[in-house]
Amino acid sequence: MMRPGDRLDASLLGRPAQELQTYLSATLVGQEEAITDIVNAYQLHATRMTAQGRPVANLLFLGPTGSGKTRAVEATAEGLLGSPRAILKVDCGEFQHSHEIAKLIGSPPGYLGHRETHPMLSQEALSQYHTQRVRLSFLLFDEIEKASDALWNLLLGILDKATLTLGDGSRVDFTQTMIFLTSNLGVDSMTRILSPKLGFVRETAPDAGGALNGKLTTAGLEAARRKFTPEFVNRLDKIVVFRALGDSELRRVLDIELRIVQERVFRRAEIGPFVFSVSEAAKDVILAQGTDARYGARHLKRAIDRLLMQPMANLIASGQIRAGDWIRADSDASSDVLAFYRDAESMTAYTMSEVARDGGAGAASAAAA
Repeated sequence: MMRPGDRLDASLLGRPAQELQTYLSATLVGQEEAITDIVNAYQLHATRMTAQGRPVANLLFLGPTGSGKTRAVEATAEGLLGSPRAILKVDCGEFQHSHEIAKLIGSPPGYLGHRETHPMLSQEALSQYHTQRVRLSFLLFDEIEKASDALWNLLLGILDKATLTLGDGSRVDFTQTMIFLTSNLGVDSMTRILSPKLGFVRETAPDAGGALNGKLTTAGLEAARRKFTPEFVNRLDKIVVFRALGDSELRRVLDIELRIVQERVFRRAEIGPFVFSVSEAAKDVILAQGTDARYGARHLKRAIDRLLMQPMANLIASGQIRAGDWIRADSDASSDVLAFYRDAESMTAYTMSEVARDGGAGAASAAAA
């Protein structure tokens, strides 16, 4: 029980913000700074302490390709609204010419096609994912460096005053919106720093990752200052440079993706649920083919689809996998594909859930139980 004069702990979070932090920490790997900034912004919103007349947060994410910038936004939406698709996304590569701005704000009255034009940034579109518990929108401007001058001018007003006037004169309110901007600015400098590997770094010394990520942060911030005007930078609450991922972190990313695949199998397998495990040697094969020198971990899902999902789909279609089976994926010394084995069959739902939870560790005893 607190008494007058006792020191308060300002580092504690409320329950909703703590739940978001826990979810993001389990979903995003190696990006603690981004997690902290997102959670702090949500805490301000939840306690109604956000500055009046401004968006909930204006965050710019920089960093190597495949380091998780867009995934951070998707994970925030998933943690708060239940879906990674609960985002209004503007691909700035589609708005490199001034006339294309009409797709965002609509055409003014009197222009051809005015009534048929539905602006992307309408109030309805912004609020479509609100829930009774969370009335918060997520707006993502992806690859912001590709935007036209018209979009830049539009964005300056949104970031500063949290309002936008559409072509028909109506106004959109962004005061319940977290605005994210992503960019690959500084990628050339980062390539030289990370050479020969971009997107992740092989850990050779305890401080190797820290020193390297410090250089990446400096390169990213310098590139942002060269590209963006001071009036734009001053409207940002934080510029976050996503750090490079080391071997252990890439393996954690793979484990997260495999867990998502297992959940998909439980829900959607044509034959009914079954469980699979992936050996450490098989994970090495997936990582070797799914982590690219230039694109970081971006190709990891494709490697999982090619090496794991497609072969299992073939095994299901040919009747070699049945509901209740435990399938183990292992490396094949004679090729660069995976080998598959049935280690148990006719397993109960409870036993399968235990095997999935352990990731195959101790699965034999669970299967025999």
